Amino acid sequence: MKHRMMAATAVLALSGAAHAQSSVTLYGILDTGIELVTHAGPTDDKVIRMPGITGSVPSRWGLRGTEDLGGGYAAIFTLENGFNTRSGDVNQGGRLFGRQAWVGVSSRYGALTFGRQYTMSYWAIVDADQLGPDIYGGVGSIDAYIPNARSDNTVAYKGTFSGVTVGGTYSFGRDSAGTGNSPGQGTCAGSIPGNSNACRQWSALLRYDASAFGIAASYDEQRGGPGAAANIFNGIAPIPLTNSGDKDARTQLNGYFKVGQLKVGGGWLGRRVETVSLTLADVRTNIFYLTGTYYVTPAVVVDGGVYRTIDKDQDTRATITALRGTYLLSKRTGVYLQSGYVFNSAKARYTLSQGGPGTTPNAGVGQLGVMAGIRHSF
Repeated sequence: MKHRMMAATAVLALSGAAHAQSSVTLYGILDTGIELVTHAGPTDDKVIRMPGITGSVPSRWGLRGTEDLGGGYAAIFTLENGFNTRSGDVNQGGRLFGRQAWVGVSSRYGALTFGRQYTMSYWAIVDADQLGPDIYGGVGSIDAYIPNARSDNTVAYKGTFSGVTVGGTYSFGRDSAGTGNSPGQGTCAGSIPGNSNACRQWSALLRYDASAFGIAASYDEQRGGPGAAANIFNGIAPIPLTNSGDKDARTQLNGYFKVGQLKVGGGWLGRRVETVSLTLADVRTNIFYLTGTYYVTPAVVVDGGVYRTIDKDQDTRATITALRGTYLLSKRTGVYLQSGYVFNSAKARYTLSQGGPGTTPNAGVGQLGVMAGIRHSF
């Protein structure tokens, strides 16, 4: 009887240890408010609305988990859904887990993951651009792909060693759902028999982070295929990329530094769209930006940025300025007031608000946006 009790105790102890070595976390962010946008649409009128896509950050909920496999290895996964707080519908083309859906293995050598996940363009800019996916600021206000830099059918690796992070992704077909992988890309499903280049995408990352500064570089290349397109987001019609020899490539160089309660970031993003068609002209754009975040007090945060895009091939230019103030009611809840303005050149129609369609101004017209919102995370 004594031996049986000892065996049962050992089994329970092992079961408890195994249970403690695996975990699943439910998390999320809800962010919404009310915005005013001037000079919206062809009628050049103002719009007052609750944005559908983002506020200070896009709303989402997700599950992330890990299981200790022993020997320093762990199974990891993330499932993340993006949704519209205004009406409760699903973003990312109606995908259940359109933001992330991947599984893999991690160790001291890095993480190898498989599924729908961010490309290295996202991980390169995440610290340099203080406003990120904000409705008015961020490189995403000029190039909407950057805060939505994801691909389907993707194998990814990322590891950090003594402050140096290296990473890469390879997608066999970046839009397997055919609903639009990221804004402005069209519906390039890929994985076409006999054409391994169609809708292929790959990216690479090299960055270094110290306690008070960091620098990063990345390259991200998308190949063309049926349904693919390259939107420059300047009001001019997207460029069809229907041939697997067509390319849409982005290169980044950026960095940041910290001094006390101040963090400053900035960088350059160059984009090159090349087609094999003799009737379509190639397009090159350059985005330059400078951003900053300052904690006035532990509860009061002020951040902002200046963004400049130059497109000589299509003769469009724009400058965006943005400023945001946030009051943290708690560690999880904050209220904010923000504003931005876009200065468009004569032929440019960049829109300031990333809160949904319908606000693109007429060519050469500037645009003001003001938004008051609330954000809660769990």
